[in-house]
This record gives sequence, structure tokens and C-alpha cells, in this order.
Amino acid sequence: QVELEESGGGLVQPGGSLRLSCVVFGFALDDYAIGWFRQAPGKEREAVSCISSRHGVTYYTDSVKGQFTITRENAKNTVWLQMNSLKPEDTAVYSCATVQRCSGSGSGQTDFWGQGTQVTISS
Repeated sequence: QVELEESGGGLVQPGGSLRLSCVVFGFALDDYAIGWFRQAPGKEREAVSCISSRHGVTYYTDSVKGQFTITRENAKNTVWLQMNSLKPEDTAVYSCATVQRCSGSGSGQTDFWGQGTQVTISS
């Protein structure tokens, strides 16, 4: 059974940092590219970042370039999203998902999703 589990969300003040984790179960992480997505209240889901399965190709949406960093360690079946200099507009539910590809221009179709973790940026 394929599962993804996110953790690391919470409430932080503007300017703070969080590191989200996405742990996968039921499959070998190195077979999949992984994407991070977020959905803020009243807004559509947005692709934030992705990382390819083996060669470390990454993608970031323009609004988080230089602010977020995605990394993975296949041996630990884990992908991280380091988020720095957080702003109120980063408030959203963040979810990870397997994606069929990740290139410098974005990610492909999603397959399996985690439940999401809430990130709230507020003073």
C-alpha cells in the first residue's frame, strides 16, 4: 500500500523557518519524483516545488525561489522542504505527492498524495 506522510507544519512568526518532511511507505522513493503543493483558504492548489527521482533536478515556483529548498534522501524514503523567511502569504496546507516527472519547468501528473500539514505564518 502506497502512503505518504507529511510532518513539520505549525505556527511560526513572519521571518521564521520550518522544515517539512514527506516520508513514503510501500514503495522505493528512488523510483519516483516528488512534488510539494500548497492550498491556501479560498485559493486553488499550487505546485510549490518538486525534485526528480535520481538526478536531483529541482523546480520552484517563482514566489518561493531563493526561499524554499527541496532535498531528498532515498535511503531514508524522505523528501524535505526547507522553508525560510516565511511570510503570511505562505500560509496554507502543504502536501506532498508522487509526480510522474520533475523538470526545471515544473512537475507532471500526480499519483499518490499525503494528507497534508498545516503551515500558518502569523504574528
